[in-house]
Amino acid sequence: MSVLTRKRAQEILERGCDRKIVVLGDVMLDEFIWGDVSRISPEAPVPVVNIQRESARLGGAANVVANLSALGARATVIGVVGEDEAAAKLRANLRSNGLPTDDSLITDRSRQTTIKTRIIAHNQMVVRADRETRTQVNGQTEAQIIKAVKTALAGAHALVISDYDKGVVTPQILAEVLPYAYESMPVLIDPKMHNFDSYRPATLITPNHHEALRLTNLEEDTDCGLQLAATRIRERLGCDAVLITRGDRGMMLVEGARDPIMVATAAREVFDVTGAGDTVIGTLAVALAADATMTEAAVLANHAAGIVVGKLGTATASAHEVLDSIQ
Repeated sequence: MSVLTRKRAQEILERGCDRKIVVLGDVMLDEFIWGDVSRISPEAPVPVVNIQRESARLGGAANVVANLSALGARATVIGVVGEDEAAAKLRANLRSNGLPTDDSLITDRSRQTTIKTRIIAHNQMVVRADRETRTQVNGQTEAQIIKAVKTALAGAHALVISDYDKGVVTPQILAEVLPYAYESMPVLIDPKMHNFDSYRPATLITPNHHEALRLTNLEEDTDCGLQLAATRIRERLGCDAVLITRGDRGMMLVEGARDPIMVATAAREVFDVTGAGDTVIGTLAVALAADATMTEAAVLANHAAGIVVGKLGTATASAHEVLDSIQ
């Protein structure tokens, strides 16, 4: 595998600052309630959390654009929100990150904005509570999404599909926007089982190792097993490449007919894996939009992921942090 030097990484990231990247997917608000635990409840064998503070961060597809922005790219997110307080917080958080929201977040009054609330005590997650609508968006909203994506793709350099299976990414939308984008730019997809056969055409599919095995009905979580899974995904979808993320075992890249490339993890310490997949696909998009090779993009994304898992809560990696991590 070719080594990604700091100089080459800097060239890619500097070029990425001039690139426009469109993200389509399930936007959500990540809420965190921080506290400590000193006793167990007398009502049930559960910890009592003394709440100290609360915070809210961009989640899902919105976290992908936050990562793109942290790397210096020009990012736009297309998603659906409800008419509720969470939507207002989401828009405000996007604006504070310098991201546009006026035409990109579509309001559907029949839906609830997705909120994931995590209670954290002593740097450990105690419980997570989700509020969401998971039914597929209606035909009117589908048409609005397709129009918004095609408008946003004008002058863009990459398209990212961030599918969290909340009903915003539908087969009809994928059938309209993927061929439209694939003709002129890299198309990257963070997949879910529900829409699997609709992810075509695509440049890169990025399942984690559990998803890759489930998608291909395989069980062997080994180098050989995951290589077979990646090969089957490529054959089934006709995509250019598959990148399987493997947690503390790094990544496996299968591109064309080449032998798989193993990328060892760059993480020094792992505190929280929340949103690491968003960081990976965001960094991949910046690199490919900046004309990096697939291998260079994978190594760069691995360094970015190694940074965010060392932070607590939904996090991003800046270009400066990524460069500092490359020796």
